[in-house]
Amino acid sequence: MAHAIPLRVYYEDTDLAGIVYYANYLKFIERGRSEWLRDLGVDQRAMRQATGHVFAVRRIEADYLRPAVFDDLLEVGSTLSQLGRARLVIDQQVRRGDEVLFTARVTVACLDGSGRATRLPADLASLLARQRPG
Repeated sequence: MAHAIPLRVYYEDTDLAGIVYYANYLKFIERGRSEWLRDLGVDQRAMRQATGHVFAVRRIEADYLRPAVFDDLLEVGSTLSQLGRARLVIDQQVRRGDEVLFTARVTVACLDGSGRATRLPADLASLLARQRPG
């Protein structure tokens, strides 16, 4: 199941050439993942306080396809691609209308309070299992 959020490009997001600075796409997709989890009912702060579990990006494969510029209205899409015992793989896109500007495959690990990889909490794993495409 795909999730999407709108995002406007502000002046602060651009570089000297007037295009979105490459690192800001990572911020954009982070917002997309956070809002996806929030819309699923996952309160990451409450999860951390209750169980010590947090998420950390382990790997990103990214392709910069076309530039976005000041005042563009973008859409950040997130789709769960793979679900493991202690990790998620999320496919993400940044689009301007029908045009894909940026794609990423993000591997996110679940960590315990000491920063070690740990299994996803059972209720969260069950919720995420229902989000995988067909």
